Amino acid sequence: MTTTTLAVLVPLLPFLGAAAGLLLGRTAPGFVRPLAVLPPLASLVLAVLVAVRQGGGTAVDAHTELTPTGSVPIELALHIDGFAALVAVLVTCVAACVQIYSTGYLRDDPRYPSYAALVSLFTSAMLLVVYSGDLIVLLVGWEVMGICSYFLVGHYWETPEARAASLKAFLVTKLGDVPFLIGLFALAGDAGSFRITRILGAVTSGGIGHPTLVALLLLAGVAGKSAQFPLHTWLPDAMAGPTPVSALIHAATMVAAGVYFIARLLPLFEASRAAMVVLAVMAAVTMAGSALAALAQDDIKRVLAYSTVGQLGYMTGALAVGDRGAAVFHLLAHGAFKALLFLAAGVVIHAAGTNSLAAMSRMRGLRDRVPDAYWTMTVALLALAAIPPFSGFFSKESVLGAAEHVTQGHTGHAPGAAGWIVLVAGLLTALLTAAYAARLWLLAFRGRGAEAPDHGRQPLTMNAVLWVLAIPSLALGGLAYRVLPDWFDGRDLTLTLLTSILGTGLALVGGLLTYGAWQRGTALAARSPLGAVAAHPEADAGLVEAEAIATHRPAYGDIAYAPDPADPGRLLLGPLHRPAAAGFHLDAVYEALFVRPVRAGASLVRFLDREVVDTYVRGAAALPRLLGAAVRRAQTGNVQTYVSALLAGTVVLAVAVLLVATGA
Repeated sequence: MTTTTLAVLVPLLPFLGAAAGLLLGRTAPGFVRPLAVLPPLASLVLAVLVAVRQGGGTAVDAHTELTPTGSVPIELALHIDGFAALVAVLVTCVAACVQIYSTGYLRDDPRYPSYAALVSLFTSAMLLVVYSGDLIVLLVGWEVMGICSYFLVGHYWETPEARAASLKAFLVTKLGDVPFLIGLFALAGDAGSFRITRILGAVTSGGIGHPTLVALLLLAGVAGKSAQFPLHTWLPDAMAGPTPVSALIHAATMVAAGVYFIARLLPLFEASRAAMVVLAVMAAVTMAGSALAALAQDDIKRVLAYSTVGQLGYMTGALAVGDRGAAVFHLLAHGAFKALLFLAAGVVIHAAGTNSLAAMSRMRGLRDRVPDAYWTMTVALLALAAIPPFSGFFSKESVLGAAEHVTQGHTGHAPGAAGWIVLVAGLLTALLTAAYAARLWLLAFRGRGAEAPDHGRQPLTMNAVLWVLAIPSLALGGLAYRVLPDWFDGRDLTLTLLTSILGTGLALVGGLLTYGAWQRGTALAARSPLGAVAAHPEADAGLVEAEAIATHRPAYGDIAYAPDPADPGRLLLGPLHRPAAAGFHLDAVYEALFVRPVRAGASLVRFLDREVVDTYVRGAAALPRLLGAAVRRAQTGNVQTYVSALLAGTVVLAVAVLLVATGA
């Protein structure tokens, strides 16, 4: 079987599994789980075969014209280079793990058949984006992922939070997709083709008329899909969906698509130094801002969501300094440990028996009750904090090393300003990342919250998946360092000494500061046996409830609880804690700048439609109605009346004729 045939089957099998799952979900429920698990497993095997055959060498290209358009042709095209081959392996691996995990996590969910089918369709759409060599076909997968995320985030549609989160995710990403679509058409118009290889050829030959404008239009779509500032606000709210969906979205699909898209078309962005600086600034703000927000969140899934935003900022930062190898390397490493983090968080939530206990300040005694989640999550958090020898250390240092390389003027593709912006923001974020990772570990597994009821050991499928994902989280960095350079444009992945020392040192400082703040907070709490309210007597019930709402803390029954004085994030952030917990009030800014003006405009249009336009319409209808009423009254059915009217009319006409004749 040829490599092209294998590559076609990789996205096709999950699509067929999704279609079969939707058709048989009600009539043959026994087939639902096999149809959910087997297609992504088969796709994983085929994706590995494609990667082995491709071997990081010459890209595999195949194409056929889809339909004659009369101008720019649309083609079914494959373009599989080393990046595509490795990302496809990541997508299929995480998707298979999520489907296996979901068989235990959602075993009693009545909507599991539709959920499993949508996850398979989501996977197929991402694989279409990864392997596609034509931008229109890529756009199909891009938009299918958007609608799948809408349904999956809103899986628990009975809750207002899930409905609002799904709608917000859809609208915010569509806001970025509009300029993205315009940019695609402008790019194809200049290049004369939607084929990626031809577009890159046109970029090399200078055939793109306005590269800066096109690059900025495309960046808007990337910011929406990959949750980069300022279109990142949908991702933390998307935690209202099932936890396995969060793992899939954050680790391998949806948010990875934007980063991967820029990596595909990086020469286009490099043709505009202004676009590279904008990309660097976007990455820097995203990294630092999301890390601060993560340090202030109480919900474990929101911490991980903001963490994803920040790690995606590292990837876009690597692209801003012209190193797509470092970006994709971090994409792969992050996909492994972030999937593990979310699925381990799901085990913690499952152990508590309710999603509401995702609040870390309410956790207690979980280390001994969920040992599998404890050990694997520890591995993943060390990888997230970039502590050697875990995978995140190698991939994050490759980004920082690439930025340092640019600051020294060793490359002409990226401006030096972009290098400095990414390097400084990346080092600051390394400190903050280690801080919120240590905080999560301390509060989740050594916390002092109310102990939840013990719901027994978790299903084997859930725990087994955690250990499977722990392997790449621990070993992927060293493997890529030694075995995979050919897949990364032949780039040497040797670490830079200066950034390695600085990054690791800052990470250790962040972890130690957090531990010290936690110990201090624990001591303060121990001296206040009545809890947080006793420690803050000025905080009455109204203030406590406002704090709970502002920090997105879930309510337990009708009781809102006060902030935990042992929370190291509160001590470290100080006055920044409240705005950071609320995401720096970006949602309020968007409410003031966009939502309220649109609603006001809609109210004005409704008023004009009802009171002005409808008035004219009603007036235009009133005159014929009055004339009709008058004519209807004249139709009495009395012959004498008709004759009298006829004679009267004759007399009137005669008098009129006489007057006219006399006047003449």
